[in-house]
Amino acid sequence: MKNTETASIGVKEANYIMMNKLRNWYMGFMQGRYGERGIDEFGRFLNIATIVFIILSMLFRKAGIFYWIALALLIYDYYRILSRDFTKRRRENDRYLQIRYNRGAFMEDMRRKREDAKTHRIFRCPRCRQKVRVPRGRGRISIRCPKCGEEFIKKS
Repeated sequence: MKNTETASIGVKEANYIMMNKLRNWYMGFMQGRYGERGIDEFGRFLNIATIVFIILSMLFRKAGIFYWIALALLIYDYYRILSRDFTKRRRENDRYLQIRYNRGAFMEDMRRKREDAKTHRIFRCPRCRQKVRVPRGRGRISIRCPKCGEEFIKKS
């Protein structure tokens, strides 16, 4: 009985040593790579897009394009993770964030304009083309341009 206990301890120690070697190899391999710092916003987007295309490829089996798009995104994502070129990866992430922010700002601006259109109207000054915002429902009103001082009459 004593021999089996020592033998099992030896196996556990051997597994521990093997896992330690594997961990050290992986840490050495990932050192200096972009994925070492964690995933950035663009990487998250690529992961989500890959999952969506995998699901689409399972739903529409006859349309194999979804599978190939998912595979291409997955390969590109791993390429980014294993890359050592931090400046290129940071530029890619910055470009993605700029596009995402601009789209979000555009959508917010459109929502705000739609809400504002319920209570106000926008007119342009005939002289300087400055936009002038006036409240709705006041009938025919005289509007004075704040930029050039021109007065013009419009129905609000």
